[in-house]
Amino acid sequence: MPEGSPELHPDLAPLRFLLGRWEGAGVVGYPTIESLQFGQEVSFSHNGKPYLIYVSRTWLLNADGTPGRPLAMETGFWRPQPGGKVEVLLAHPTGITEIYLGEVTGTKIEMATDVVARTASAKEVTAGHRLYGLVGPDLAYAYDMAAVGQPLQPHLSAQLKRAGAAPA
Repeated sequence: MPEGSPELHPDLAPLRFLLGRWEGAGVVGYPTIESLQFGQEVSFSHNGKPYLIYVSRTWLLNADGTPGRPLAMETGFWRPQPGGKVEVLLAHPTGITEIYLGEVTGTKIEMATDVVARTASAKEVTAGHRLYGLVGPDLAYAYDMAAVGQPLQPHLSAQLKRAGAAPA
C-alpha cells in the first residue's frame, strides 16, 4: 500500500463521523439466550474509494469486567448513496450475510435488512433493524433481530468510546 493515508472520497462525507476505532461495552439478550454483558471493538476505515470498511468483534465480559471468551464478529462495507441513503453489506462467520438499507440524518443512522441470506448450517435469522448515532462523543447503537421463530425485538445495544484521536 502506498505511504500516507488516502484522501477521503467525497461521497463519504455523511459517514465521516464513524471513522476510527471505537471500544466499549454493551448488553445482549434474546428469549433464546441468557442476558450477558459484552466488550466490543469496532473499526471504520477507508481506502479512498466510496465506501467504509467495517469490522466488529465482541467478547464476553466476566463478572469482574475482564475480557472472557470471544462472541460474535462481523465485517462488511458501508456504501453511502444519494439523498442521505446508505447501503450496508455485512458478513458473519456463522454463515449469515445481510444487506441493510437505511438513512443518514446528521450523526444518526437507521437501517433495516433488505436481504438476509444464510448457509444450511446457520441459525435462522430473518430480519434486522439497527440504529447508530453519536451520544455526545460516544457511538451508541441498538440492534433488533428476528430469529429462530421470534419476531423482531431488541437483541443488543452498546455504547462505544473513540479509541485514540479522531482521524483528520
